[in-house]
Order: sequence, then C-alpha cells, then structure tokens
Amino acid sequence: MHSTDKAARIAGAVYLSLVLTAPFSLLYVPSKLIVRGNATATANNILTHEMLFRLCIVADLFSSVIFVLLGLALYRLLNGVNRMWALTMLALVLVSAAVGFLNVLNYIAALNLFQGADFLVPFEKPQRDALAYLFIRLHSQGQFMNEIFWGLWLLPFGMLVYCSGFLPRFFGVWLMLACFGWLVLSLIALLFPPYYETAFRFAQPVMFAELAIMLWLLIKGAKVPTPADSSVGEGVAFPGKVRAGLASTAAPTIR
Repeated sequence: MHSTDKAARIAGAVYLSLVLTAPFSLLYVPSKLIVRGNATATANNILTHEMLFRLCIVADLFSSVIFVLLGLALYRLLNGVNRMWALTMLALVLVSAAVGFLNVLNYIAALNLFQGADFLVPFEKPQRDALAYLFIRLHSQGQFMNEIFWGLWLLPFGMLVYCSGFLPRFFGVWLMLACFGWLVLSLIALLFPPYYETAFRFAQPVMFAELAIMLWLLIKGAKVPTPADSSVGEGVAFPGKVRAGLASTAAPTIR
C-alpha cells in the first residue's frame, strides 16, 4: 500500500472513532438526562443514572484526545501540500481540544453539586441543584464558543484537500462551506439563541462534509499514481492529467 494511501486510511479510522464518541456525549446523554429549564428534574435524572453521566464526561474527554490525534493524522497526510496551512489546521485543532478539556470541568462541577458533598452543607438542595444546572448551561455555552474552532480548522483542511491532487476537490469546497456554517451557528447561538435550533436544522447538509470526507478516507483512501503512470515520464512528455497528478503528489503547493 502506498504511504499516502495508508496515511489517508489511518486518518479516516481516527475520524471514525471521533464520530462514534462525540455524538454520545454531545447529543445522546444530554437528551436523556438534561431537562431544559428544570434543575430539579435534571438533578434527579443525573443522580438516578450517574454512571451514564460519568460515561458522558469520559467520552467528552476522549473526544478531545481523539481530535488531537485526528489533527496529527491529517497533518501527516497533508503537510506535503502546504506546510503552513497544515500547521494552521493543527494549531486550530489543538486550541479546540484545549477548550473542550476545560469545558468538561463544568460537568464535573455540576455532578459534585448534585451529589452534595459535606462542604456543601450550608447550601440547601434546591440551591445546589440550581447552581449545578448553571454549570450544565455553562457547558452548553462552552460548546457554542468552541463551534468557532470547529469551523475555523475546516478552512485550512478544505484548502489542503482542494489542492492535494489525491483527494476529490469537491470535498475541499464542502469542508470550507462547513467552516462558515459552524461560524454562523456559533454567532447565532451567542447573539440570537432562540433561533439556534432552526439554523442548525438548515445547516445540516453543509455539516455532513466531515462525515463524507471521513468515509472517503476510510473506504477509498488517497488516489496515488500507479507504477504504469510513473513509467510514462521516462523520456516522454506527460499527458496533462498525469503530469498534474504526479506533480501534486510529489510536491503540491497551494496557489
């Protein structure tokens, strides 16, 4: 297997693991345990299903770890296209992962308050529940803030895919559109919260870009020149498409 194709499939596998963990902590558990606007019901749900909430915390942490690994895998795959863009992509991934790690502290604080440790005796249970619910809301706000970086890293990623020569160009365009989709969603969440859910539904077609590139990397890998294509260049002129493909694989640059 060609090294570029191998690197693409490894990146796809890491991407898949992120797709498996992130929805559990971001969508499934909150929908099961958190009752919007009701601190008491949320407290009862979390205390009744404490292990599920703890698994959510662990999944949230592991999602940030996997995101870092994904950034490294994609850097390995795409740094030959343009090193500066690849470094920018990796830097944005690291910042997003750091925000994600810190945001998990809000869930941990909420759990401690719901449980009511000895040092929290001065606070009545309704007060603890309300304060814990505040931390859960802060976790949601932290996610809305992090959506800025969920979007920004897709811009250099999309540029690298578009100019790579070994991945379909339309994926690059799709990823760049997803970048602006996340940025708009983050701004709507922070400035016009009542409209966020409606905007998120409309943005779904754009957001599927990451799922699409993940499946392509995992199943198709990277398109690399065959030995037959390489032999064409020995003493003869390359046909246009073959020459462009080999040049982009050897030392492509972003124009």
